[in-house]
Amino acid sequence: MDSRTDERNLADHARKVLLLLDVQVTMFANPPDGVPNASTVRRNIEKILEHARTSPTPPIIIHVRNDGDIGDPDQAGTPGWQLALPTLPNEHIVDKRKNNAFAGTNLGTLIPSTADLVVVGMQSDFCIRATCSAALHRGNNVLLVEGAHATYDRPEDFTGGGPALITPAATVEKEIESELEEAGVVLVGMEDLPHLFADS
Repeated sequence: MDSRTDERNLADHARKVLLLLDVQVTMFANPPDGVPNASTVRRNIEKILEHARTSPTPPIIIHVRNDGDIGDPDQAGTPGWQLALPTLPNEHIVDKRKNNAFAGTNLGTLIPSTADLVVVGMQSDFCIRATCSAALHRGNNVLLVEGAHATYDRPEDFTGGGPALITPAATVEKEIESELEEAGVVLVGMEDLPHLFADS
């Protein structure tokens, strides 16, 4: 069976996909390894995953795990690299090395080009941005859930000899939401959860 047949079969099975990007132990660790507001983001992602699993029209569920470099908190095989949320046997796990989760992986064969892609996870200004952009280019409708993606505070270059300027993570997250929305991503909130995986 070739990849086109696989995609047609997937499209018949589900028109929505829940993509969990880099929802790994290190992201929810205590600072400085974990993201700010980790407890709220984790709770929201857990709610979304549970809702997807119990939906009358369940989506394809894909967990993407980043393989960090040697010495990184998410170095492959280390405790921080492990997925933070347990997976079920019918769910997919994809390991990646790049910000764009489609690059160098089989993710494209798991996601029908006609599917609506619901995205949560980390980090807003790296993997979320790159993967959402790639999904738009391949023709998917992309929905990003506010409050269910996160990143770190961003140090800004400062050459005046004073203290480094820091842009808070929450500000960075909103910047990325605005950028992706302008590109065609649909922003949805946690209040939309009851309808997020409804058959349409």
